[in-house]
Amino acid sequence: KQIFKKCAACHSSEKSGGKKIGPNLWNIVNAKTARSEDFSYSKALREKGENWGYEQLNAFLAKPKAYVPGTKMVFAGIKNVSERADLIAYLRSLSDSPAPLP
Repeated sequence: KQIFKKCAACHSSEKSGGKKIGPNLWNIVNAKTARSEDFSYSKALREKGENWGYEQLNAFLAKPKAYVPGTKMVFAGIKNVSERADLIAYLRSLSDSPAPLP
């Protein structure tokens, strides 16, 4: 939860939370990329056409612009592997029915 503060300036995480500068991240683990109807994603992310699984989230959070060239997200990424793992575990908890662990 502490690491999520890096995300909270742009993303909400509540079940009924709306978008901010970025989309709401409630129930994001294993969700489709560019899933939210009320958010204007970059063309690159819309065309990614996959789910936000654990490996995908890890790669994206490490360096968003490298994983999705053309993304509108300006966040540089989280270099520390442990911090990314903790953040992904927290994101997993943001669900009524958390995604199965790998």
